[in-house]
Amino acid sequence: MKALVYDAPGQIEWREHPDPTIQNDTDIIMRVTTTTICGSDAHIIKGGVPDTPAGTVLGHEGVGVVEEVGASVSNVKPGDRVIATCVSGCGYCRFCTAGMVGQCQNSGGWALGHLVDGLQAEYVRIPFAQNSLYKIPDELDDEQVLFLTDILPTAYEVGILRGEVGPGDTVVIVGAGPVGLSATLTAQLFSPANVVVVDLVESRRAKALELGATHAVSPEAAREVVNELTGGLGADVTIEAAGFPAPFELAAALVRPGGRIANIGVHEEPAMLHLESLWAKQITLTTGIPSALSVPTLMKAIAAGTLDGTTLITHRLPLQEMKQGYEIFRNAADTNALKVVLNQ
Repeated sequence: MKALVYDAPGQIEWREHPDPTIQNDTDIIMRVTTTTICGSDAHIIKGGVPDTPAGTVLGHEGVGVVEEVGASVSNVKPGDRVIATCVSGCGYCRFCTAGMVGQCQNSGGWALGHLVDGLQAEYVRIPFAQNSLYKIPDELDDEQVLFLTDILPTAYEVGILRGEVGPGDTVVIVGAGPVGLSATLTAQLFSPANVVVVDLVESRRAKALELGATHAVSPEAAREVVNELTGGLGADVTIEAAGFPAPFELAAALVRPGGRIANIGVHEEPAMLHLESLWAKQITLTTGIPSALSVPTLMKAIAAGTLDGTTLITHRLPLQEMKQGYEIFRNAADTNALKVVLNQ
């Protein structure tokens, strides 16, 4: 088969790669029909995820058709259309039983495209299939459900739910990349009064407004806008979705006393936590990666027409043009890329 293989920092190649096979009776083999590129893939290529082995097929977001199932798999069968979530869970370790699938102790968690071969390929082995796959309803197509593999549950679980967004809240989302914009979409399921999106790039601020943000501002204007909306109190919830020190520190600065800061961004370097100003504010700070347990809920919202992740698609390419897709994604400042979708 052909696959996008990571060889070393800065080195990827679309080339022949061994076909996946069933290794454990909890595995399935999936033919990939649709996949996409994530910022976490870019972190790996930059060398920011050093535990990724050379020779790994990248990608942790994908939709496909079941080709073969292990002896213990009973929830899907060959021919089923499925999504493979970005995290894999054994289902029985301390963390899986607590609903923290992303922390699975048995070679699960974020494994696909990180520690084992991923979904930017013609075929993929999915471990722990009983807990890592969801069937796709016949009425939904690949693109409608593709982002249930990662960015929608990440934004919803790690940002909206952990931030405890509620009706009437003022929510600030710092970073308008795909995950930040997914938080913009899923925040609206809880009827906040204001969704303020902060980003350096004007085109991404415009996209946030298109997707339902009430305000979209530059970092320089954020404090004034939030103060005007809240009478100087600060935001009820701030969500950091950029993964850099300055956005995190801005999210911390904009939260009100008793408010919540939910960090989604993938950070490669330290950020300053200004406890000298936060220690008395009774704020709550949360971090994490998704469990993807919200997929059934979000799939219902998609089927009902109240959530539409396809609005984040900016480019579509054939699967064999994967390297071109990475170039488009890497040069987002020029291409205005958000999600690059590749179909087989």
